[in-house]
Amino acid sequence: MKEYLQKFVLAEEVKNTLANCKNVIFPKSRDELISLAFGNDDNNVSFDVEYDVKGIGKVLEANVTRCKNGAAVNYMEDYMRRRDPNCLVIGDDLPTDKPRFKDLYNKDFGPLRDETLEWLKDQDLIAMAFMAGGYEYGYDALLIAPANAGFFAAGLADLQGFVGIDDVKEGFNPKAIVYLAPPFRHTHFNGKQVVVHNRTEEVHEVFSYNLYPGPSAKKGIYGVLLNIGERENWVTAHASTVKVITPYDNEIIIMHEGASGGGKSEMIEQAHKEMDGRIKLAENVVTGEKFYIELTESCELRPVTDDMALCHPKMQNESKKLVVQDAENGWFLRLDHITQYGESPAYEKIFTHPKEPLIFMNIQGVPNSTCLVWEHTLDSDGTPCPNPRVILPRRLVKDIVQESVEVDVRSFGVRTPPCTRENPTYGILGMFQILPPALAWLWRLVAPRGHNNPSIVSTAGMTSEGVGSYWPFATGKMVKQANLLLDQIVNSPNTRYVLIPNQHIGAYKVSFNPQWIAREYIARRGSAKFKPEHLVEARCTILGYALDSLKVDGQYIRSSFLHPEKQSKVGTDGYDAGAKILLDFFKSEASKFNTEELHPLGKQIIECLLNDAPLQSYLDLIPMRY
Repeated sequence: MKEYLQKFVLAEEVKNTLANCKNVIFPKSRDELISLAFGNDDNNVSFDVEYDVKGIGKVLEANVTRCKNGAAVNYMEDYMRRRDPNCLVIGDDLPTDKPRFKDLYNKDFGPLRDETLEWLKDQDLIAMAFMAGGYEYGYDALLIAPANAGFFAAGLADLQGFVGIDDVKEGFNPKAIVYLAPPFRHTHFNGKQVVVHNRTEEVHEVFSYNLYPGPSAKKGIYGVLLNIGERENWVTAHASTVKVITPYDNEIIIMHEGASGGGKSEMIEQAHKEMDGRIKLAENVVTGEKFYIELTESCELRPVTDDMALCHPKMQNESKKLVVQDAENGWFLRLDHITQYGESPAYEKIFTHPKEPLIFMNIQGVPNSTCLVWEHTLDSDGTPCPNPRVILPRRLVKDIVQESVEVDVRSFGVRTPPCTRENPTYGILGMFQILPPALAWLWRLVAPRGHNNPSIVSTAGMTSEGVGSYWPFATGKMVKQANLLLDQIVNSPNTRYVLIPNQHIGAYKVSFNPQWIAREYIARRGSAKFKPEHLVEARCTILGYALDSLKVDGQYIRSSFLHPEKQSKVGTDGYDAGAKILLDFFKSEASKFNTEELHPLGKQIIECLLNDAPLQSYLDLIPMRY
């Protein structure tokens, strides 16, 4: 153990914790991590993850079942089967706009930090090295966890860049350390999930006081990357990215951003088709009228990122386009949309017959049988858990792009409700809108969460996900992030911007078809450039431009899908009422950023918004390269 410990550059108190614990395992391989998930006993078909909790006794947190295709992890409490959106707390005194530990609990975090390290000393531990942000541009990091939480370590290893102890080089200097202490949620936080971020100049500590990896191994590391980027002036975007190859071998890179439910995962999926091969483009929510389109041959898709896109300065080049690479080594995929066999054949094949065992969560598991991803664990009320998950290593995804890519088009997705003149809403976006760069920044500033989001328990009307749509995971200052996003846009003038709704266009239900049609159209044109003569100013200024017409695979898309005000159930009166809702929301949210710390150019853009300036004013601030 001593020779392994000497490889790491660690503070004395951290070294002391590892040197004086009952026992510490430094994993050498993924196979070892899978074995640890079952209590380091390859004969175990079922393993209970439980802890002695002071004042309560033994508490069973989760069960791990050995299946033919991996480990099925199930938590005892419904509450532990999904991420608590309010779990992030700041334990330090560095600048932040997030809740501080001492403000919430009326005491400093330091004593609890010491108590956590003392508790870890009394445990058998796993100490696992990994690279936060990937192997090429990532940062040295370390997990310190109880040995019986092997599934957590295996999941984090798949999500991040696992480094076996034999491959750890002398001088491995963690810039992030994740400490896992599940019993503390009972003894200190009334059973609630709490993840405390304690940032210092040397290391970003993440204290995970719960066993569900979403807030720590996934979004906690996202917070680490955002914090490092905030210091070094770069961003990890909340985005999926895909290389689209047309039947004629044209290639284009599209990066799709947006709040949860904004269509990130869908952008790297093929369009969903009816049994006869047609795509049901739209259905009128009032009349039931349906419209279909046929694509004789769809574009080939090669995924690049699923949720986190690293925009590291070392990757940027002379192309004047944004350059990105996946910030993750594996994807934390939600499976609630797969409710029966055959709904996602490509992924189901991987999940059912993986080349190596996977980590499943909230999926029913029977010992030594195949874990089926459409058999979701039932919550206590008898309904399927809404958050079934699998951690899918990128190396198992067919045709995945490993290297960094230059982004031709950045799209932003918004869940939109139906809009009619009788019930006007912000569902006035056309099939896709073309945005000048200044407006593209405004949409990322406001980041609407949108309509009927499956990831959110309840929302009152239109709400904001926060700057970049990644704000729920950030630990610093929102205005700093706004400035970074603006710099990114200004420095990438050859990347172009579109805005895409999903769910509804005016009175029509459209699901995610707009982004699938937009993807096919943009790729088939062979260029992300839009000629000025083909653009029409939207009635609502912050929607930029619409196309005068749109033809895909020889078929024209109806003009009323490009210009919702032309729909008989919407009209200009319904559209304008919806536009007012949208503009009022934008003005309210954007005003929060209008402080002294905001970039002067950002101030000018917000002033344009507040003064109802014409579209040309935004173009004057940041020209749009057609």
